[in-house]
Amino acid sequence: MTNQLSRWADKAQSVGKDGELRLFNHPFLQALGMFFGEFTCLIAFKAALAYYRKKGVPDDLMPASVTGNRSYNPFIFFPPAVFDLMATSIMYVGLNLTNASSFQMLRGALIVFTGLLSVAFLNRKLRNYEWLGISFVILGLIIVGTSDLIYGEGGTHGVKMMITGDLLIIIAQVLTATQMVLEEKFVSSRNVSPLEAVGWEGVFGFLTMAILLLPMYYINVGQTIFTNPDGNLEDPIDAWYQMQNNWVVMTGFIGTVLSISFFNFAGISVTKEISATTRTVLDSVRTFVVWLVSLMAQWETFSLIQLAGFFVLMIGMFLYNNVIIRPAYLKYVVKKPSTDTEPVIAVTPPEDGRGVDNNAIIT
Repeated sequence: MTNQLSRWADKAQSVGKDGELRLFNHPFLQALGMFFGEFTCLIAFKAALAYYRKKGVPDDLMPASVTGNRSYNPFIFFPPAVFDLMATSIMYVGLNLTNASSFQMLRGALIVFTGLLSVAFLNRKLRNYEWLGISFVILGLIIVGTSDLIYGEGGTHGVKMMITGDLLIIIAQVLTATQMVLEEKFVSSRNVSPLEAVGWEGVFGFLTMAILLLPMYYINVGQTIFTNPDGNLEDPIDAWYQMQNNWVVMTGFIGTVLSISFFNFAGISVTKEISATTRTVLDSVRTFVVWLVSLMAQWETFSLIQLAGFFVLMIGMFLYNNVIIRPAYLKYVVKKPSTDTEPVIAVTPPEDGRGVDNNAIIT
């Protein structure tokens, strides 16, 4: 939902501060809104904690979204927040340049980089079926990229811009994977409430981006990718005018913030209750829905190549997360139950464009 709302705002035209009608193209301001949505999770955490304490509920009987260690330095969340900031900003730029469905599918690259970085820095050993899953994901990414290369001329920016957007999304997945590894290495071991962790990353991300918006307003990059009137890297004043002048833009922006807040709160509350199978299937369904919505909204044209890429990516995700395909093979072909007991990193990308939450280690 978050990506669709962001895309809805990006596709809307509105009058800016110079009186000209143009598309809403403010990726860094959208990233600021995303971090504000995450920051509200900290407010929700504090409110829930105060409520349960007022009711006299012991810490060990509080919901999973509230329980956890509270004796830690909040600045441990600053490094992951910085990588989150870079990844989110780059992904919003990429979303402006490519199709929403390609954006969603290319985020599957997170599996590749998370797997490789976990081997390099967390000393995790990947099983054969995980390597096979990574291979399928890489093949799916190549197919999706080929689709954009062939059909990109029909897009808003043309094939060169679409390929640039695709590459930016891939780069963002490297940064998101780095964020995940940092969270796993330095944050997860402290047993912090995932809702609180998301909130603190939102605080640091919001403050850092708010500070960066000041120099961005004075950095001129021309009107190549960013189409604000003065050619600045970001122009929050122009964005404010556009949001005031078109309810679609305002709704898309506010809806993005609210959906991020709700998604993190609701998602974290049920993460422990769902399996890796459910997470993987739901993410695949979500990607397919994004593709259908993009077609119905006429944001892109139907492509059999892209559809093939989606199914190859889905096979890779199922293999890597050890759901459906391998369990069915062991049960009906080999007739042997799966005995895997090692934890698996759930790399299903959340809807808000972050990496994964701190509760995404599934056993």
